[in-house]
Amino acid sequence: MKNYSFENINKIREIQWQLFRTQLEYIAERSPFYKKLFEQKSIKVSDVNSFHDLKKLPITSKEELQRFNSEFIAVPEEDIIDYVTTSGTLGSPVSFALNDADLDRLAENEYRSFKLIGIKKSDKVQITTTLDRRFMAGVAYFLGLRKLGAGIIRTGSGLPQLQWESISRFKPDYLVAVPSFLLKMIQYALENQIDYRNSSIKAAICIGEPLRDENFNLNALGQKITKLWDIELFSTYASTEMSTAFTECPEHAGNHVPTDLIYTEVLNESGDQVKTGEIGELVVTPLGTRTMPLLRFATGDMLTYFNESCLCQRNTPRLGPVIGRKQQKIKLKGTSLYPQHLIEVLNAYSGVENYVIEASLDNLGRDVVKIFVPETFNEIDELKDVFRSRINVTPQIETKDLREINRMKLPRGSRKPQIFQDLR
Repeated sequence: MKNYSFENINKIREIQWQLFRTQLEYIAERSPFYKKLFEQKSIKVSDVNSFHDLKKLPITSKEELQRFNSEFIAVPEEDIIDYVTTSGTLGSPVSFALNDADLDRLAENEYRSFKLIGIKKSDKVQITTTLDRRFMAGVAYFLGLRKLGAGIIRTGSGLPQLQWESISRFKPDYLVAVPSFLLKMIQYALENQIDYRNSSIKAAICIGEPLRDENFNLNALGQKITKLWDIELFSTYASTEMSTAFTECPEHAGNHVPTDLIYTEVLNESGDQVKTGEIGELVVTPLGTRTMPLLRFATGDMLTYFNESCLCQRNTPRLGPVIGRKQQKIKLKGTSLYPQHLIEVLNAYSGVENYVIEASLDNLGRDVVKIFVPETFNEIDELKDVFRSRINVTPQIETKDLREINRMKLPRGSRKPQIFQDLR
């Protein structure tokens, strides 16, 4: 599959439209959900002749995908090879299925991502994310590295001792890891006199948590990691529904969109495309997916996009970091913000290591935000002052037993920490 990232923007758009139109025809013909929806709304594929006509097509919500899950399957069941589920950050996990072509597409996407970063066949990569538990990303990384021909060490998630033993034994060049887990690895190394600063690791491909701010600088979490461990950090962004990963190049100026694998829109509340640099909701149409193709799927993720060419010479659009989920927007004492704004303040404050943020409604229907910190934390007044100076509002701060905080953060069966709890 040819990579069109270095073509001029008009050529990129022309190729993308051809692929979008082919995908639209496939969806209209093969997807039970969309076939019925198009009939109900009298939608004709022949009326959609350019990207300017996209408003004639409906937006697909997470609720529809959850409610009519099996109706999105567009291939015979016997063709399905892999079953996965979403992480369920905003509700119950959604099932997803992939056939052989979908797995090849995943491999191609991650192959390009690793090449974009600069990983070579001669390199070794340690994957510290799970390849089981119905998790798409771990398998995608494995398939992409296999296509690249790089060496793979599959340690899976957790177990810092195993991670360091594997690094010592196999000398990998790169890690695939959740940023907060890198901090746990550093803490384990410090506690066990491991000379981690002189290990073979030179960079980490970071998943699952924002790593940069809206100006593409490392956020508090990223700064905390690099202050302790001088390795290069690469930001990525992906989800099961998108079946696509967006990865930043060594210029670290946004996550590149693989335009022949996915079509992206960043829309305002009225459903119009925002201007470059403005915040909107990411809406995606994965291209080339076969088992569960989605059309104009609303991710709920709020971010910015940039159209100008990158310093790496690629001409594809780039996405800024996710600043929050649309459903998680908080209105606190007249100030609109997202959980990530609170997380940034907490990660930058050196005295807070463990916390959970909880949003609820008071008896008048107004947003209330509580931050739970360990009982050993005794700088609540200072932390309130920091919140006031950074985001102009002060959430409630309460102490809890550390075990209770960890239980809230990692509920049974969860694949990743649930730092923000939305009870509204």
